Amino acid sequence: MAQIRPFYALAPSPGNAAVVSSLPNDVITEEEAREITAANPLSFIKIVRPETMFPVGTNPYSDEVYSKAASLLSEWKNSGILEKDNDRAFYLYRLIRNGHSQTGLVALSSVDDYLNGICKQHEHTVTEKEDDRVRHINACHAQTGPIFLTYRPIAELKKLFAAIQEDAPLFDFTADYGICHTVWKVSDPLLCRQITELFEQVPYTYIADGHHRSAAAVRTAVEMRKQNPGYTGEEEFNWFLSVLFPSDELEILSCNRVVLDHNDLSDEDLLNQLKANYDVTPLREMCEPQTRGSAHMYMSSKWYCITIKEEVLNERKSTVDRLDVSMLQELVLSPILGIKDPRTDRRIEFVGGIKGISALKETADRYDGAIAFAMYPTCIDDLMDIADSGEVMPPKSTWFEPKLRSGLFIHEI
Repeated sequence: MAQIRPFYALAPSPGNAAVVSSLPNDVITEEEAREITAANPLSFIKIVRPETMFPVGTNPYSDEVYSKAASLLSEWKNSGILEKDNDRAFYLYRLIRNGHSQTGLVALSSVDDYLNGICKQHEHTVTEKEDDRVRHINACHAQTGPIFLTYRPIAELKKLFAAIQEDAPLFDFTADYGICHTVWKVSDPLLCRQITELFEQVPYTYIADGHHRSAAAVRTAVEMRKQNPGYTGEEEFNWFLSVLFPSDELEILSCNRVVLDHNDLSDEDLLNQLKANYDVTPLREMCEPQTRGSAHMYMSSKWYCITIKEEVLNERKSTVDRLDVSMLQELVLSPILGIKDPRTDRRIEFVGGIKGISALKETADRYDGAIAFAMYPTCIDDLMDIADSGEVMPPKSTWFEPKLRSGLFIHEI
C-alpha cells in the first residue's frame, strides 16, 4: 500500500503565491530562466535555478551556486516571503488547462515505497541531473519541487476531494500558459486520517514526472540514514514532497524531438532508409499526428507523415516495444541518425507538446539540416503497465501538463 502523510509546509503567503511560484527547474532553458528572474525579483526560479544570480557562463554546478540557493531560501523565510505553516496538513491542488481539470493531493510520500517498488518508475535518470538535485537538497535542507505521482483512481477519494473543494481555497491564481492553480488546505486531524486510510487502498503509485527529483530525494535519505543509524523512519528526510493525481484525470501531451543534423545523409537517402519500416507520405501543411503509430517529420522545410508498417508493428510484442517513441528511437534515431543514447547525446533536443508544433518547427529552423519529429502522445495506461512489468520507457516518452509549480509547497528536511 502507498504510505503518505501530511506535513508542515513552507509556502508563500496567499497574496504572494502567484508571484513567487514558478515553472519547474527542468522545463526552461537558462536563457528563459534569466529572463524570468530579471522581470520578477520574487520568482522562485532564483532558488531552483540559482545560476541566474551569477554572470552568464558561471558553472551551474559550482559550490557558490548551491550556496546562493540556500541563502536566498533563508532570506525569503526571514523576510516573510515564505511562511512555515503551523499545522501539519494535506493540500488539494487543482489545475485547469483549456477546460481540463485535474485534482491532486499534496502530501509526503515514503522513501521506503520508492526503495521497495511501491512507488514505481518508468524512466532511467541522467547522473548529472540527479547529482544536481542531490546537491540542491543538501544545500537548502529542503525539497523545493514536488514529484508528480499518479495512481489508479479510488471512488471514495474522488467523492471526499469534491466535498473539500466546496470550501474557500487557500490559493487561486492563473499562471503560465493560462493555467489556473487552486489550492485547498486540509488540516483537520480526522479528515487527514481519513485520507491516509483511504490511500491504504492504493497498491502502487507511479512517477509521472520528476524522476530526477525523486531519485535525488531518495539518495539524500539513504545517505542521511547512514549518518543517523538510530533513525526511526519518522524523520523528515524519510519522506519526499509529492502531488498524487488519479490516473483518469491526467492529460499527456507529446514530447517531440529535434535532431540537429542529417548524420551525413541526404534527404533522399534518409527517406529511402525510413521506407524500410515506415510508410512515408508528404503533407500539405504543418499539423500534429492524429493516430497512434504515426509521427510527422519536418525536414528541409517539408513535412511528411511516417506511419509504422503493419508487419513491422506485429513483430513488436511488448507494450514498451510498441510505443511510438520506442519505434522511432530503435528504427530511426539510432540506426539512421546515430542518436544512440538520447539522454546524453548533444545532437538531440526535446520540445514539450505544450509549446505547440510551431515551436517545434522554429526549434528545427534554428539549425542547418535539423530534422523534427512531432509525436503522438503516449497513454497513461501504457505508462502504468510498463512500470508494473519492471520495464522502462525511452527518455522523454511523456510530457505531462499542466506542470506543478515549484515554490508553492516546500518540504524542509
